[in-house]
Amino acid sequence: MYVNAIMCVCVCVCVCLSRPDVATTTPWLAPIVWDGTFDQKMIDNIYKPRNITVATTVFALGKYMRFLKDFIESAEQHFMVGYRVHYYLFTDRPDEVPMVTLGEGRQLTVIKTETSNRWQEISLRRMEMIEKLIEKELTDKADYIFSLDVDSKFYAHWGAESLGDLVGALHAWFFGTSRKHFPYERRPESQAFIPFEEGDYYYGGAVIGGRLDEVHKLAKTCRIQLDVDRANHIEAAWQEESHLNKYFLYNKPSKVLSPEYLWDDMKWKSRYMKVVRCSQVLKNNAEIRPNP
Repeated sequence: MYVNAIMCVCVCVCVCLSRPDVATTTPWLAPIVWDGTFDQKMIDNIYKPRNITVATTVFALGKYMRFLKDFIESAEQHFMVGYRVHYYLFTDRPDEVPMVTLGEGRQLTVIKTETSNRWQEISLRRMEMIEKLIEKELTDKADYIFSLDVDSKFYAHWGAESLGDLVGALHAWFFGTSRKHFPYERRPESQAFIPFEEGDYYYGGAVIGGRLDEVHKLAKTCRIQLDVDRANHIEAAWQEESHLNKYFLYNKPSKVLSPEYLWDDMKWKSRYMKVVRCSQVLKNNAEIRPNP
């Protein structure tokens, strides 16, 4: 009852403030979080007394290790500042983890992970690793979890306004385009299949969040569907991101983060973007990925 009351207050805080230039709610009335749609002080007054912990998974395998220092240092400046954060780093290069000073109540756990000769395989395995982490480590250690991409950098406040039961982020490159242009998996043979006449938004796989039980359900469902595809020798168009979009189509997020939380340094900044909170950094994919 207490949790539901908090959620109702937070939804009201997120949608009652004015942003007439953008949609601030989904068709199913979940808030879409933009700058100017939330009262940070009010939200902190709700969440900080609860002393919550936010688990944060990040995967730094192979040459992606080069992004880790900027990721953590910028997160320490902007991500969930004032809250307890436990980073769980999956890497095949534990000896190369940089020394970064963490703030009070924040810690880092390194988890040795096997690498792969295919970047697609690394992407495909993330759901399984998140599922197992929640089952084996997080039940009594965290209240919320975010899975974030290491090749990202924080530039501005990202706080408790982003918390919810199940949280997705709108992909910067497909925001505002019609669903016929979304790069959904279109082959009926795949478990990630979405017909052309269906779909709400295109969500980026670089940001997944929510309460532990909801994210565990998401990760487990996607992992099972990925296993079915693998057995049938099918790989969805955008690996786990395709399966994530299928999941969100039938299990609507309770909160949606605007492209402020999932920008791309390659993209021009549109007028509706008042602030970039986190962005995927410029990189040469052909150079850092183990295969084209």
